[in-house]
Order: sequence, then structure tokens, then C-alpha cells
Amino acid sequence: MAPSFVPNGGFAAGKAAPTSVTGRLTSVYSDVQNSRIDCELPLPSVLERPFKIVAGPGSSAAGNPDEIAKLFPHLFGQPSAMLVPSETEALPSDQKLKIGVVLSGGQAPGGHNVISGIFDYLQNRVKGSILYGFRGGPAGIMKCKYVELNSDYIYPYRNQGGFDMICSGRDKIETPEQFKQAEETARKLDLDGLVVIGGDDSNTNACLLAENFRSKNMKTRVIGCPKTIDGDLKCKEVPTSFGFDTACKIYAEMIGNVMIDARSTGKYYHFVRLMGRAASHITLECALQTHPNITIIGEEVAAKKLTLKNVTDYIVDVICKRAKVNYNYGVILIPEGLIDFIPEVQQLIAELNEILAHDIVDEDGLWKKKLTDQSLKLFEFLPRAIQEQLMLERDPHGNVQVAKIETEKMLIQMVETELEKRKQEGSYKGEFKGQSHFFGYEGRCGLPTNFDAMYCYALGYGAGALLHDGKTGLISSVGNLSAPVEEWTVGGTALTSMMDVERRHGKFKPVIKKAMVELEGAPFKKFASLRDEWALNNRYISPGPIQFKGPGADAANHTLLLELGARC
Repeated sequence: MAPSFVPNGGFAAGKAAPTSVTGRLTSVYSDVQNSRIDCELPLPSVLERPFKIVAGPGSSAAGNPDEIAKLFPHLFGQPSAMLVPSETEALPSDQKLKIGVVLSGGQAPGGHNVISGIFDYLQNRVKGSILYGFRGGPAGIMKCKYVELNSDYIYPYRNQGGFDMICSGRDKIETPEQFKQAEETARKLDLDGLVVIGGDDSNTNACLLAENFRSKNMKTRVIGCPKTIDGDLKCKEVPTSFGFDTACKIYAEMIGNVMIDARSTGKYYHFVRLMGRAASHITLECALQTHPNITIIGEEVAAKKLTLKNVTDYIVDVICKRAKVNYNYGVILIPEGLIDFIPEVQQLIAELNEILAHDIVDEDGLWKKKLTDQSLKLFEFLPRAIQEQLMLERDPHGNVQVAKIETEKMLIQMVETELEKRKQEGSYKGEFKGQSHFFGYEGRCGLPTNFDAMYCYALGYGAGALLHDGKTGLISSVGNLSAPVEEWTVGGTALTSMMDVERRHGKFKPVIKKAMVELEGAPFKKFASLRDEWALNNRYISPGPIQFKGPGADAANHTLLLELGARC
């Protein structure tokens, strides 16, 4: 039995602290953290009994299948996999496996439970197997920096937030030299398999690794796991990415707090920017949980081709209507990537990306001559602070670092200007004071909710099963998530089936297609049916902190339940 962890940061009397976990022991654990460590997690019933893995129909791609087929000749078209009950064990239990696991990209609550699930699968189903954890993300694979994970090492991280068991990184394995380094590591450790825990880019990288290993006739198989708090890594077979549930509930608690503040003071408009560069899932989910006065959904802005002025006017119209009933306060939710959804700004950013990919920006501003007249006019119209943020160094994919663009502050300035204009015209007589917030990293490493804890554990267990069966190029998928855990389904989905090609650094590359908010989907339709009521009436909900026991503790988020057809 694993040693008992106690609140003072050590282990219980008589239990020596293993040196492998000293990193965790330097921190003091709260009573809640301690109570979570030994919280047993249920598994889908198919994983508790003998099972076999059956193949589904052949797959295609999310877009440009001919291009994807050329890029992945050894993987394209392979079927999905599903675990089904069997009368006898179909997989050999005497086969000792050597499996590696890596955390890739930004943190998301539940990652440690994926690793725990892989480890427990090997311990329970393939005794004598070894699990290696690559340190610091994909760079750990290339540099062969790893630690052998055992029960003592893993124990303090069970059901805990963060990625600090082995830490993460944003490196990519993409050049011939980097692929060669990964091959050398796989051969040195004699790896039978590798699990890549990451988002859309990381799982694209996992697929590239799987293709490379198979093309070299290596025995190392690669399985992905869907991770991102943004919620944009999903498809029919992969209902949600882990971490989304926890992050949204953390943000919803903070939004509920500022709602009460707004109502208490009666004089502030809180502009809250929420994480989600490419999609507005977090913003939509938090709106469904808290009922703010105004919520801007980027996908709707893009679909309606709204301008910055259109968005500003919408906000100002609501503020003016509220002022007439003496509500000079409110809460406004804005997705992190809003500025990238506005067509005129999207065009400007696309032009800037091309310019910055090939040219050095000169101080004299001669580079501006390469902008179209419309984009140049918009660039000069934006506040100087936003201009500077648009020119910041690009992210690893060659895109604008949207997280560093303080859209909420820009909107406050633009709203102030328009309200002053309307005040002079006599159509607005209220008082406006804007408060800006960005809720971002606060949601990435919280203690995972019961849903994320159980979902991640099942994902890890399923990844172990897929590797045990020799599968590669699949992403671990757990479905039927609106049902009790025992009824969840477990399988694997072809990574190439989720792919399209995208322009990055001026070139087309394969990438898992991001799942955007669907304006015809149930979550958005529910929001749209209620937003006018929320705009003028204070229907605020303060969800409070995440619960692990009692009412609502096991409830999944609104987005997932509505997409699965459940009522909430």
C-alpha cells in the first residue's frame, strides 16, 4: 500500500518519504488536497472485466483527405477501435511492456490522472511493465530526459492539479534531426509505446511521430489523449477535452464573485476576458453557468461579419437600456480571441502574419505599405497599445499572441467614447465605470472536478489498453459521458480522421481541425434564447467553489450535456 500523505507536507509516522517525490513534499498539502489523493475513482465497466478490441469502419479526414493521405501514407484510413466485453481476456497478460508518457503544451486539470490511469492499467493488466515519464514535454523525448514512474512517485499526484509530476513543454518534434532524436530515445529505452497528452497541435505531433515510427518499421506505437481547457479539441467520437470542465467551473466562481460585487456597489461594469484563443467555448459555458448581462461569442461575430464598431454599439445599447432603470453596473464576458474573429481585424492579422513571416519590421514604418488600404486604416484607428500588442513576437505557430492583446481594455475605451457621444446627444444619462479582468492561468491547474478526475483516469486506462493491443495513431476516446461512469464507452479514434491542412509560417501543414462553437448547436441556442432576459434583468448565478461531495459534485458542464442531448 502506498504511504499516507499528511497535511504538513510529509508522510504519516512510520512511513519513509520516497526520495522520488521530494518535489511534491516541499509543498504543504491542504486538507482538501490530502482527501483527494486517496479518493478512489470508478472505471467504465468494460475496463473492469475481460474485454477485446474491435475495429470500426475505415476513416477519412476532417478536410482535404487527399493531402492528409499523402502526408500520412502509413496511417491514413485506419479504423477506429472500440473496447467491448469478452468472455476471456483477449490480450496477453504476460507481455511486459515499456511505455513512455509525455505532457505537451499548456496545463489542464486532470493530466496527472491520465498518467495514473496508464500506470494502473499496466500494473493491473500487464504486470512487470515499465512506465517512463519524459520530463519537460517533447524536449524530454528528444534529449532522452526521463524518470521511471513507480507507485510511490505517482501517489502524491493522484487527483491533483498541475503538470509538475514530469512537467510540460511546447517544443515540437518536426525536423528530420528531431525525429531522429526521438527514434534514438525510443530505441534506447526499447519503447513499445508512447502516450502524448496534449491539445490539437500536440496530437498532430503525436500522429506525425506514429507515422514516422511506422515508416521505419519501429515497434514503438503512439497514442494521444485529448487535453485543452479551451474545449476546441473534440469531435463526435471525442466528446470533450479534459480540463475544460474544471477550468470553466473555476472561472464561473470568479465571475459569480464579480457579479455580486457589481450588484453590491451598483457602479461598475466588469469586462471579463476569458481564455480561448481560437474558440469561444469557455465564454459560452461560463455564460450558461452564471448568466451575465452581455456575452460576446466570437463565432457569432465572425458569422455576422460584425465590425469593432458593431460590437461596441451592441454593448453600449445594453448599457443605455440598463441605465434607464438605474442599473449602472453589469458583467460582460469576452472571449480571449475576439479580436481574431472580427473579419476586418482577421484580415489585418492575416496580412501582419505574412509580413512578419518574411520581413523585418523597420522603425520607419515602411512595412505598412504592404498592408491593404483597409487594413492600414484599421491599424491606424486602433489604440496605440493594441497596435503594439499586434506587433509582438509571434507564437510557435507563427500567429499573433492573442492572449497578450488586452481586448477588454480596448472595449472599455471604445465604450467610454461612444457613451460620451451619446451623453452629449442626450440619449444616455447614466454613469459608466469599467473594470477589466483577464481570467486565464487561474483555471489551468486547479484540483480537477470529479468529472475531470474520472474522465482522465478512464482516458489513461484506455490509452494503456490501446497500446497493449498494438494500436498506433489513435487518440484515446471515452464516450457516453452523460451516463453514469460505469456505462461510459472506451476506444480510440484515428488521429488522421480529425485532421485538415492549415497555413502556418506561410506554408500548409497538417493539423487537427479545431472544434468551434456551433451556432446551430444546443449550447449556443440555449444561450441565445436567454441572453435578452439576462441583459436587462439581473439573473446572476454565483456557482461558488468546486464541490467534491454533495449536490452537483458529479455534474458535468452545460456544454457537454447539451451537446449530448441531456437537459440542464
